[in-house]
Amino acid sequence: MNGSRRRTVLTAGAEGLALLQHCRKLFLRRHEVQVRIGAHAFEQSAPQRLWIDVALYVPYAQSTPAHDRLDEVVDYDFVRAVVAERIAQGHIVLQETLCDDLAQRLLAHPGVQAVHLSTSKPDVYPDCEAVGVEVFRAKPLSLPADQP
Repeated sequence: MNGSRRRTVLTAGAEGLALLQHCRKLFLRRHEVQVRIGAHAFEQSAPQRLWIDVALYVPYAQSTPAHDRLDEVVDYDFVRAVVAERIAQGHIVLQETLCDDLAQRLLAHPGVQAVHLSTSKPDVYPDCEAVGVEVFRAKPLSLPADQP
């Protein structure tokens, strides 16, 4: 491996570690919704079950409540609202499109530093638990002034 490529890998690893060290992870697991999604004819006649898993990485400075109040943190209802608004827009052909759209909308929240999101369709193939797509998106990392 050449030196410049190695530095890139190490830098990405260091940024990922910094993200984990300076952020709280909020998550929704297996949020189940009915969605009109799919490219195949058998998927287009009716909504189908979709599982959505979301992890939001929120800097401690923006997610540590001083007064134990909901308005001091990122509310889980925000995630559910983003999902509901997007799926209400009509048929989606690809899970990739849905994942990218949701990740972009969630990352637009000023308190969110990064998003890890997956969608899974559990009822497509009888020989699979689910088929799905997973994405990770992050804003450029800016560490607190006291950090290297």
